[in-house]
Amino acid sequence: MTTAASSSLTSAFAPLDAGAEVVSVTFLDGAPVFALADGRLLFAGAGAPRSIQAHADAAILVAASDGHRFITGGDDGRVVVTDADGASETVADEKGKWIDAVAARTDGTIAWSAGRRLNARSPKGEVKTLELPSSSRGIAFFPKGYRLAAAHYNGVSLWFPNAAAKPEFLEWKGSHLDVTVSPDGKFVMTSMQENMLHGWRLAGAKNMRMAGYPGKTRSLSWSHDGKWLATSGADACIVWPFQAKDGPMGQSPRECGVRPEVKVTRVAFHPTALVVALGYEDGMVLLCRITDGSEILVRRPDEGAPARISALAWDEKGARLAVGAETGAAGVLTLPGG
Repeated sequence: MTTAASSSLTSAFAPLDAGAEVVSVTFLDGAPVFALADGRLLFAGAGAPRSIQAHADAAILVAASDGHRFITGGDDGRVVVTDADGASETVADEKGKWIDAVAARTDGTIAWSAGRRLNARSPKGEVKTLELPSSSRGIAFFPKGYRLAAAHYNGVSLWFPNAAAKPEFLEWKGSHLDVTVSPDGKFVMTSMQENMLHGWRLAGAKNMRMAGYPGKTRSLSWSHDGKWLATSGADACIVWPFQAKDGPMGQSPRECGVRPEVKVTRVAFHPTALVVALGYEDGMVLLCRITDGSEILVRRPDEGAPARISALAWDEKGARLAVGAETGAAGVLTLPGG
């Protein structure tokens, strides 16, 4: 589908040069904050953008937000928590080991992995550690209860940090990368080294295999009602239905934002509507409504060196969308009336 000129929000998109690759982006107290590969956090609220060096002489590898703080992990082995005022605190130092993944909850709990070690830190600062079968590049908190999912080689470990019991193990051969838990806590999904997704319905540990992607699926986003999972890795956004008891098994996914031979690199569902933001490898950004496939252009593709979109995030109300690319190109869309 070609986006008509009348279906464009490009004039509402304010571009920004972040100066380095954008690893992740979030909103803190309503202001967009970009985590950059050169170790900086760029605050782009009212007035001129300002940056702080969260990881001095190091690179930010991964980041996560709890809505109030930005948690970053670097190749310096440090986990740093930064608040909306720009005050940073190092909460963990893995002595030079790279931080492979981070996760955060709104109550202040955070988690990170470094090599085979998975760590969970309570709001009071108490840290629990689990040795995993292999290194983990994907961790996620369950929506309810103090429980973590960690993707690794040959499956996923489900861990209650405050329980003495051994973690539950969901097995499937191969290398599992990212992991996400459905908003109702019934499904665990992973991206894999192969061009596919794998998942489990936790009731009965039933396996789900979704193959056929032309590229790796590294971006996953649930709709606000938990009934849809948007995924990258193809020349369209592949959206899987999760209304049925067995999730998408036996059902076909929907596609939106189809652009032949141009892959979707990032996806981000709107927090209240069935609209998903799509970032592409050539720098283009679209909004797609999954009910009818209608599209609105946010950012045009780059004419020169492509700015591969590496980060997307909505603010809490869904009024603004922050965008970041590997080239350092960035910006913020403000929806009309937002």
